[in-house]
Amino acid sequence: MSRLTTIVGCGLAIAFLLGLATTLTRSPMIGFKDVLPVYILMAIVIVMMLYEAFIDKK
Repeated sequence: MSRLTTIVGCGLAIAFLLGLATTLTRSPMIGFKDVLPVYILMAIVIVMMLYEAFIDKK
């Protein structure tokens, strides 16, 4: 049950973060170069979240 809860929680958080990042690219005033740091930061956050959730700690 704990593993299922972790998967659902991570899935919802990833969907929210990706939706937040892609919303910025919808504006015609904001170019890809302006949003690139947001994508890099979101990728780092997602990797850290998955690492924390699924990698066993000693």
